[in-house]
Amino acid sequence: MADYLMAVDEGTGSVRAVIFDTDGNQLGCGQREWSHRADPRYPGSMDFDWTTNWALACACIREAFDRTGIKPENVAAVSTTCMREGIVLYDGSGREIWACANVDSRSGDEVGELKRLYPGLEEELYMESGQTFALGALPRLLWVKSKTPELYERTARIGMFNDWLIYRLSGTLAVEPSNGSTTGLFDLKTRRWDRSIAKRCGLRDDIFPDAVECGTAVAKVSAAAAAETGLAAGTPLVTGGGDCQLGTIGVGVTGVNEAAVFGGSFWQYEFNTDAGKPSPKYDVRVNCHALPSLWQYEALAFNPGLVMRWYRDGFCEEEKRRAAERGCDPYALLDSEAERIPAGSHGLICAFSDVMNYIAWRHASPSFLNFALDAEKFNRFTFYRAIMENAALVTLGHVDLVERAIGGRPDSVVFAGGAAKSGLWAQILSDVLGIPVRVPIVKEATALGAAILAGFGVGLFNDIKTSARKLVKIEREFTPNAENRAVYADAEATWRKAYAAQLELSDRGVTKYMWRAPGL
Repeated sequence: MADYLMAVDEGTGSVRAVIFDTDGNQLGCGQREWSHRADPRYPGSMDFDWTTNWALACACIREAFDRTGIKPENVAAVSTTCMREGIVLYDGSGREIWACANVDSRSGDEVGELKRLYPGLEEELYMESGQTFALGALPRLLWVKSKTPELYERTARIGMFNDWLIYRLSGTLAVEPSNGSTTGLFDLKTRRWDRSIAKRCGLRDDIFPDAVECGTAVAKVSAAAAAETGLAAGTPLVTGGGDCQLGTIGVGVTGVNEAAVFGGSFWQYEFNTDAGKPSPKYDVRVNCHALPSLWQYEALAFNPGLVMRWYRDGFCEEEKRRAAERGCDPYALLDSEAERIPAGSHGLICAFSDVMNYIAWRHASPSFLNFALDAEKFNRFTFYRAIMENAALVTLGHVDLVERAIGGRPDSVVFAGGAAKSGLWAQILSDVLGIPVRVPIVKEATALGAAILAGFGVGLFNDIKTSARKLVKIEREFTPNAENRAVYADAEATWRKAYAAQLELSDRGVTKYMWRAPGL
């Protein structure tokens, strides 16, 4: 009996295949870390290697079957999800010819020229699409047109990474609105491609595949893909969506004015709305939700998960060695030591991600500030805790930002993703935000959201909202510590002043930005 569901999830730092039962229980997972290399010829580039990455995705699917012992023919449907913004270009024969990952910013020249020729166009398009030139497909397509015109002429179709997975599994290409809207080429109201946007930017308008809503059964696994992945030929494939939109489904955040925080390589704050009206200050991103009646205000923190992985690998070899001996996660050992560090980390300040400013988005050079040469207070566990606190402070900035933009603030948030495995990080987030933080049992919320869509697409679930609320189970709720909240209120004010100074150094060219949007 086909009573299992599979989600294939392409994150920034890894790809995974996760199998669920129809009660929402995660049964097994295959995972591979991956990276997206820069092309040394093009500063800011972030290439996507479709050949290597397809092989990694296939390995994950096979591993998920091996780990669970579930037979491929018992998988009722597969759906896919991924980091947003990454795009793949195909030629007329359907072969991939160019692809870049989510924060590729090589198109500075093209954005600068676009802004020079058409002042105010970025703001005009934001009010229609909810996107600026910071992460969308427009600047990247202009770069391809300018720098590799032969590829531009050969381009026949454009798609996103989650759609690319279904394409590789079946040969069918269709784009859905939750991730498609991050291109800046969708109309927020209609949730479909707006070809006039491409025309206004001097781009072709004949490369857009069909757009279908999330949760639509669009294809079946081909015999060729079955041989590569271990899936059964003929298994239904259901359109998924962007990682955060599916993540909110996977944590049961499916109502208006509900919010979630996803702690992965990037941290995303998502606030649901039934209006989807862009901010008059152009500072908050607006995306289509995976549910047709909802949109999301989104604010992103750059790299907290990647910063933590860098710190673990660069400075915590002892914890990695001990964890290997004990068969546990090195982060759990680091957490136990960091819990002993007082809130505020003795005044240590991190500068990594800034609070989002979508129309002029840039991040100061990474740095640690305000520590003393006192090994008892300022050891590797202090720095570890400070990284956690920094991510939470940026999230508070995002909650405030969305409230200023549209007047909405949640009474609580659901916290999911890899960072939510840490009870310490969840408690810090609650203390900083001053509201309850609820952590679901299934931390791989994005994958669960994809599985729910897979089940809906083949009729196992009648309604996405009802199914999400039924299947999602909260493991623990963290409530604010008033004393710590007061400490973090002071720390936030200090951090904002310190970050402004660090950003000024990068603006003056004294230090290098951690990241900046093309054209700035």
